[in-house]
Amino acid sequence: MSFKEKLVHESKALGLITLYFAVWVGMILLLKKLILAQYGIQFSALALALVGTVLLAKVVLLMEHIPMGAWVRNQPPVVPVVLRTLIYALGVLVVLSLERAFEARHKYGSFGRALVEVYQHPEYSRVLFNTICLAWALLGFNILSVLRRHFGKNGLRRLFFTRPEGHREEITRNEA
Repeated sequence: MSFKEKLVHESKALGLITLYFAVWVGMILLLKKLILAQYGIQFSALALALVGTVLLAKVVLLMEHIPMGAWVRNQPPVVPVVLRTLIYALGVLVVLSLERAFEARHKYGSFGRALVEVYQHPEYSRVLFNTICLAWALLGFNILSVLRRHFGKNGLRRLFFTRPEGHREEITRNEA
């Protein structure tokens, strides 16, 4: 495979994964906006969310190439799905916590002190909310990855976007 072919393949994979996570992040943002609107609070974080979505997609794409080990390979697919989801979700929690601490480092005088304060701050529930929502997105992604491997390259597309055989015959009979 040439460099150009690898680049196209990688870009396509990143684009599809980014689109998947963008839908999830869009729904999270919409839920936040609707909830906060009840209290008259304006909310907008679209640009930051889009950058975060691309980063999340790239990290997940890289992590998919890391083998989980012989023991995990010999288990039913549910085991690697759950393990990957837990690992990815823990990573999201760590990154979101570090991001909050980085933003608050000036307020508390140091990064270490800010990191301690982040966990004690009343708004930490937002970090947990985002982590839980993204964990569900990651679980869905990991399940889809197993299904994609099981059904082959275009198997999911055929499964979800083609009509059942009996349905085509029914339409043809009704048109005649």
